[in-house]
Amino acid sequence: MLLLIGTALAGTARAHGTTVRGSASAIPPQMAIQVNDDRMTVSMAGAPQIYLYGVIDADAPQRFEALVKSGKIPAGSDVYLNSSQGELAAGMALGRLFRAGSMTTHLGTPRRKGRGGYRGIKAAVCSGACVYAYFGGLYRWAPTGGDRIGLIRHPTADTAPTPSANEEADAYLESMGIDLGALPPTPASSTETPTWLTADQMTVAGLANNGRLPLKTKSWLLPPAPFLELHQDDRDGSHRLVLQCKPGSLTLTAHDLVGATRARQIVAHETQSYFEINRQEVLVEPRGAARVVDGAVVITRPYPPSELGRLLSSSSIGAWVGGRRSAFRYGATFMLYPARHAIKEFYNACWRAAPWPVKPSPKNG
Repeated sequence: MLLLIGTALAGTARAHGTTVRGSASAIPPQMAIQVNDDRMTVSMAGAPQIYLYGVIDADAPQRFEALVKSGKIPAGSDVYLNSSQGELAAGMALGRLFRAGSMTTHLGTPRRKGRGGYRGIKAAVCSGACVYAYFGGLYRWAPTGGDRIGLIRHPTADTAPTPSANEEADAYLESMGIDLGALPPTPASSTETPTWLTADQMTVAGLANNGRLPLKTKSWLLPPAPFLELHQDDRDGSHRLVLQCKPGSLTLTAHDLVGATRARQIVAHETQSYFEINRQEVLVEPRGAARVVDGAVVITRPYPPSELGRLLSSSSIGAWVGGRRSAFRYGATFMLYPARHAIKEFYNACWRAAPWPVKPSPKNG
């Protein structure tokens, strides 16, 4: 089903952020909402696609929330934004609704059907209030192609739209997990000119997470069995990787928490399971090595203690069910850079608790 909020005439005006004139009472510009939840869209994307475009007006959050409460916009939906005008408070209110529904934000414009099929997709622009709505996404994808995102910040409360606007905006960003120190420097004077952000800037600063939350670590570093746990949440589920040392042995265990039904489906389609180090397959086992435990797909392998240095100096470690070149492949890859300090501590604790004839040296450690 494709649901488009707004009449044809008003919807056209709203989509372009203009006002219909020529009548006694002009129609104020409003944000348009398009819901794509047909079977093909949900099958391909994994969730309904919601397009918000035009001016983010004061009533936009209420219209969006009504669709959420009606079930037309379910939790976990993909939200595509295209707006360069609007009210800051409305943008933040939309962002709070996105976060409450664990939604994913992108930049994007809906395809339009005309003669000869669908027209090409135009570049999206998200600036001003739209950026604050974007930051509400639990998962936030950096702009791609010609899409652009531009942040507007006012230097002082005196030059903000209202005296408390800056404080309110900063409090909102912090509540969304945005590091204020990672944002571009605030201009020296009041300006409505956006600071355009690149995809690399956003990804490095954590403003975009491209479908995964920050890596978390937990460890126990005392003998006889030190362990290091890496925990990563993404749109596909919750993933844990546990490295544990014992005298004379080292074990890797991956847990993909996806629910009992999904876990059984994954294991039923298993042709092989394996770990990856720096994207290279290792410890490959044929069908039957993966198992279901408490709603998780679990893969466990002994790892040669002499290779500990190589393992812990790698840039990534992953665990997968299926084949790299097959139609079915499920798992996760952990990028290890954020966990370097925890990895070094685990390496030293592992050596102290379970020394081997030759201490493996962590390259680049």
